[in-house]
Amino acid sequence: MQDTYIQDQTFDRNAALQSGEYDNCIFNSCDFAEHDLSAFKFVECTFNECNLSLAKLSGTAFRDVQFKDCKMLGLRFDNCNPFGLSFSFDGCQLDHSSFYKTKIKMTIFKDSQLQEADFAEADLTSAVFDDCNLMNAVFDSTVLEKADLRTSYNFAIDPETNRIRKARFSVSGIAGLLGKYGIVIEK
Repeated sequence: MQDTYIQDQTFDRNAALQSGEYDNCIFNSCDFAEHDLSAFKFVECTFNECNLSLAKLSGTAFRDVQFKDCKMLGLRFDNCNPFGLSFSFDGCQLDHSSFYKTKIKMTIFKDSQLQEADFAEADLTSAVFDDCNLMNAVFDSTVLEKADLRTSYNFAIDPETNRIRKARFSVSGIAGLLGKYGIVIEK
């Protein structure tokens, strides 16, 4: 059976997707919450104001995909197809999502909620976290070399258990690096 191949299409609101490959497509205000998107391929697609919360992503391919103002709670990006995995997030809610062991170098997270997200053992080399809330996000054996967290907040990153060489932090973020020592940092 041949998989569906769809190119240069725009999908709005109640779009029903068939399993297959979507190339250079735009999804506007679509509700894919709890949908099974396993083995779908999204290449150079844009998702605007979509809800993908708790969607199944087993073997799903995201290659150069942009998510803007999307609700994406509890997604398991660690189950995605790792080949060419690349995406960016702007204004997204990614609370409780897992990026465990993913290799997502240079990923941009902008104005996004990442509370309790799991970045354990992920490779986030040169990633940018621009104005992101990282409350209770897990960083354990995470590669954050050359990552930029200067404008993000509420993170706790242990320099002894994560690779942070040449990562960028603001003065106000220093507490997030020293929290385990129980010291008080004042202005």
